[in-house]
Amino acid sequence: MGKDGKHVNDASQGKDFSHSSHNSHPILPPRGDYQTLLSFQKAEVVYDITFRFAHKFLSRGDRTVDQMIQSARSGKKNILEGSKAALTSKETEIKLTNVARASLEELLDDYRDYLRARDLKIWDKDSKEALFVRKLGRKTPQTFEDYREYVETRPPEIIANIAICLIHQTTYLVDQQLRRLEQDFLKDGGLRERMTRARLQARNGSHGSYGGNESGR
Repeated sequence: MGKDGKHVNDASQGKDFSHSSHNSHPILPPRGDYQTLLSFQKAEVVYDITFRFAHKFLSRGDRTVDQMIQSARSGKKNILEGSKAALTSKETEIKLTNVARASLEELLDDYRDYLRARDLKIWDKDSKEALFVRKLGRKTPQTFEDYREYVETRPPEIIANIAICLIHQTTYLVDQQLRRLEQDFLKDGGLRERMTRARLQARNGSHGSYGGNESGR
């Protein structure tokens, strides 16, 4: 899917399911590859930009260097860990995805602080510059190579604004993910609920088969 933070390509094709498709209540949900999540791809680009930006434009020894890099890393890693946890714990996936979002918001504030404290312009969301970055952001898959030229040749004001645009795109996708995860959890429950349904289904099926044999005697 991509646009709602889900998978860019539908990689399941029936082969990544833990149970065959005829099972209406699989205990374990379909596996997902975090690397195909558009939200993860964008978060990784944000990390790559932030790592270069912090080391190049912030003073050595400035605590903001480690703070920004750690926030960017947390955003990326928690999307990854949340996706991996999805197989067994929807609750953990939701929790980690929320942590990722909070980390990205913290990073966003650091970039804004950098620009504001230096009397540099923060792009309006509908400015031609922001719209250009938004257009770049529609390309899939997203990689740092799409932005390398700008990061390596533009001044810090431009790079910080590019990062801000990408963080907004990423948090939008993460918000879409969270809404979908919460809906799925309300509908299907967690692992314990799925195991209970599977046991009940197996028990009812067993009873039905037994009753059918009895009636045929």
